[in-house]
Amino acid sequence: QVQLVESGGGLVQPGGSLRLSCAASGRTFSNYVMGWFRQAPGKERETVAVISWSAGRTYYADSVKGRFTISRDNAKRMVYLQMNSLKPEDTAVYYCAADTDYRLGSDYDYWGQGTQVTVSS
Repeated sequence: QVQLVESGGGLVQPGGSLRLSCAASGRTFSNYVMGWFRQAPGKERETVAVISWSAGRTYYADSVKGRFTISRDNAKRMVYLQMNSLKPEDTAVYYCAADTDYRLGSDYDYWGQGTQVTVSS
């Protein structure tokens, strides 16, 4: 079992920045691929960014490329999502997830409870 707890969401103006954090506990953190996903009201959950076990490989959705950065600190059992140049369309609940396989879909084994990000003036 892996337990995941997100933090760092909130209300931000367009063009602003937020940094989401996800703290993991349970099994060996470095054994897991980590992903950030989001779900806006009335929309399907979408993959935002994925980072491999040792951070050697990353994936970003086209909608966030150049604006968001995923990173991880295996010693601290943390994964981060730095979000810059935020747009109203980035408004969603953001979820952290873990899986032993490198997946780009949302069929991850373990999920956090989510943190709300609202981009509005």
